[in-house]
Amino acid sequence: MQSFRRWLAVPATLACVGAIAACGGSSSSTTSAPATSASTTSSSSSANPAVAKLVPSAIKSKGTLTVAADASYAPNEFIASDGHTVIGMDPDLVHALAAVMGLKANVVNATFDTIIPGLQAGKYDMGASSFTDTKAREKVVTFVDYYEAGTSFFTKTSGGASITGLADLCGKTVSVESGTTEETDAKTQGAQCVKSGKAKVNVLVYPTQSAANLALSSGRAQIGMADSPIADYQVKQSNGTFKIVGKSYGPFTYGLAVPKTSGLAPAVLAALKVLEANGTYMSALSKWGIQSGAIPTSRMKINGATS
Repeated sequence: MQSFRRWLAVPATLACVGAIAACGGSSSSTTSAPATSASTTSSSSSANPAVAKLVPSAIKSKGTLTVAADASYAPNEFIASDGHTVIGMDPDLVHALAAVMGLKANVVNATFDTIIPGLQAGKYDMGASSFTDTKAREKVVTFVDYYEAGTSFFTKTSGGASITGLADLCGKTVSVESGTTEETDAKTQGAQCVKSGKAKVNVLVYPTQSAANLALSSGRAQIGMADSPIADYQVKQSNGTFKIVGKSYGPFTYGLAVPKTSGLAPAVLAALKVLEANGTYMSALSKWGIQSGAIPTSRMKINGATS
């Protein structure tokens, strides 16, 4: 069942389908208020002493985690109907995690491909933006794994392209968000198409998922690609404009990203396991209808990428 808060956010999401570029801006002043659902706040309203001890002193002294999210990726992170608050599954989890660690969280909106450089530069304490944990990314940041997703294709319901998987992208125009695994996959497939003597994949890369969606709805692209929960949500909120096409592939694991030198990952992992044990973790996922991607505590780990 959709929560009242999610219904409040629907107008902003629907606006993102038709006028998408305005919905995923990178203003660092855009912040997220703490989650308001009783299931999130009541079970994590006070610090866990054992977890709080793991928080590095430099972060503990600040008292606040600055967390970056690309707020164009509903339902995981997006802008609420008030036009500035970042809401979604990741912000809900971040506020709950911070509370367990004895901290507060300030979630700021940033374009996806600027978040990891921002972590490296010390601008952010954490990136919570549906990051796929990969070996390549682990070279520059540390991940705490917390969710599983796949990649889905979607197209216009009327006159859209028909595909079954990546191999069918040859000769098609695809819209993706910059810095994502979807961008990498589409470009890699394009090279395979050319190598096989087929037409290349025309990959249109945009700074936000909202802008990539607009390219699809306006006819500039034939196929959109996004993580499965995001593609499913966009289709549901598009009033019939989009439909899922082909088969999802993956799965892969999301990780919360922290700077390699911060020492924060053990505290985040410990806090995550507390939230799993007390039910807050599953409540945060269920609130947004994406509980199918929940992982057990045995898979909640630091830098768990296999490829």
